[in-house]
Amino acid sequence: MPASPTILLIKLSSLGDVIHALPTLEALRDLYPGGRFTWLVEEPYAPLLIGHPALNQVLLVPRLRLRQKWRLTEITAFLALVRDLQARPFDLVIDLQGLLKSALWVALANSPRKLGFDGSREMSYLVLTERLPKYDPNLHAVARYLQVAAYLGAQDISPRFRLPPQLSGDISSVLAPAAGRPVVILHPGARWPSKLWPPAHWAALACWLKDKGALVVITGSPADRGLTAAIAAQVPKEVLNLTGQTTLATLTALLKVAALAVTTDTGPMHLAVALGTRVVALFGPTAPWRTGPYGAGHKVLRLALSCSPCFQRRCPLYKEPHCLTQLAPEVVLSASEKILASS
Repeated sequence: MPASPTILLIKLSSLGDVIHALPTLEALRDLYPGGRFTWLVEEPYAPLLIGHPALNQVLLVPRLRLRQKWRLTEITAFLALVRDLQARPFDLVIDLQGLLKSALWVALANSPRKLGFDGSREMSYLVLTERLPKYDPNLHAVARYLQVAAYLGAQDISPRFRLPPQLSGDISSVLAPAAGRPVVILHPGARWPSKLWPPAHWAALACWLKDKGALVVITGSPADRGLTAAIAAQVPKEVLNLTGQTTLATLTALLKVAALAVTTDTGPMHLAVALGTRVVALFGPTAPWRTGPYGAGHKVLRLALSCSPCFQRRCPLYKEPHCLTQLAPEVVLSASEKILASS
């Protein structure tokens, strides 16, 4: 490969997965300081990459969902991207996604060398010209992706998380009530119902944190509004509920100034880690050794039940996931207090 290669990284989604791949970008940039790096990503996650110091270009994949009506603008953007990938040559294409949707773009890319893991899901490995051995599923995602950089020759890899410097929104008015108090972010939502901690537990935690002088801010996507409204309704003292009101930039700004973030196993947990904010992470059906908060200073709370982790979106045994419903609020408060006391 040339000393200054053109490299296409394919990691389309999601929020946490893109963040997990950032240290691999850094390691490859160190390996090829004169290289030209392009990253292919779905539009919602592009702010994590646009303007990144280690990237030369970001290509956006429009979200074309088979069950939705495709707009002309999306189809036009899709076809333009196909033409672009086929017209430009890359010395190397790296598939860090390992799914059918990424395999499509690997196949379309113009390169003699297409690298990824053997045995990747949905038979996506079939489009590769060069395969790393199957990865250990119990290896943390950050370490797994770094295996690609090590395979290419990177040495003494120390994981680094950098985000674009302009990825930050104005939150001055939001933080006006803080008045010097520590800001604690509560992020209760998750895509899997089995990852949810009960609203009453979140409400108890919010009350205790407020009584101890913290400004409690609840965040979430628009889909989380019902959940967070149920939490806020059980808090006799005011909390700042910003569910559905934050962009990725403003969420980044909030997490950057927070003394602590308490989250489920979800993307904003990894965003907090990348920003250097300490995390208390609540785990039930998933494995923190695979996708937990990476690095020191964070606290993972989980119950050692025989059925956990099950990796099921819905609890296969009970109406509600006991691995989380039985995690007492007092345990989460104790872990939160320890982190706040040391910050």
